[in-house]
Amino acid sequence: MISEKPSIRRRGIYLLPNLFTTGALFAGFYAITSAMSGRFETAAVAIFVAMILDGLDGRVARLTNTQSEFGAQYDSLSDMVSFGVAPALVMYLWAFASLGKVGLFAAFVHTAGGALRLARFNTQLTSADKRYFQGLPSPAAAAILAGFIWIGIENQYDIEIIKYLALFLTICTGLLMVSNFRYSSFKGIDFKGKVPFFMAIAVMLGIAFVMAQPAMLFYLFLVYAISGPVVTLILRKRRWQGRKQ
Repeated sequence: MISEKPSIRRRGIYLLPNLFTTGALFAGFYAITSAMSGRFETAAVAIFVAMILDGLDGRVARLTNTQSEFGAQYDSLSDMVSFGVAPALVMYLWAFASLGKVGLFAAFVHTAGGALRLARFNTQLTSADKRYFQGLPSPAAAAILAGFIWIGIENQYDIEIIKYLALFLTICTGLLMVSNFRYSSFKGIDFKGKVPFFMAIAVMLGIAFVMAQPAMLFYLFLVYAISGPVVTLILRKRRWQGRKQ
């Protein structure tokens, strides 16, 4: 009798989606090194680049059917560096260095909020409502800080005047990440379906406007951050009215 050899399962990782994750990780690392060299505008841009790459890795994995547990964990570690540590450190070096322990505290609140947000997200992958995020997503929180830095540098604002506003924003982003406020995930939008022609033109003009005015990124994500408490209050009001009826 000829004995059959047991099939050996090869271990490895999917290259394509993890390349995007590595790119996002490098962008976050580059933001830190740029801030250490005093190139804060470059650091802010690098954080936005990390956001784009982070948004692509998951979509590429789904399109190519290359999702894996390794990829999910690697993505979380990359997010921690790019959206937790990097924006907090860049903001500290740009505005908080003269504030001493208060500045350290604000930067740490954002960093810790990012870590707790990612840990909670990983534990709720199978049970959470896909339509909403619980707490402000870490990329959006990072975009608020990076956008504020970008605006401050482009308009040459006096750091001594706006540093306390930066301090407030940094603490708020950290707390919003660990809050119970519900944020739309936009996963219910059908990007494959047909839309009217004027909608395509409107989207094109919107993208062009944002590219021409990068500071608009800050306002867009700030509105998104405010939408969490508003959406949560509306949902709770509807539940309360339903129970009352």
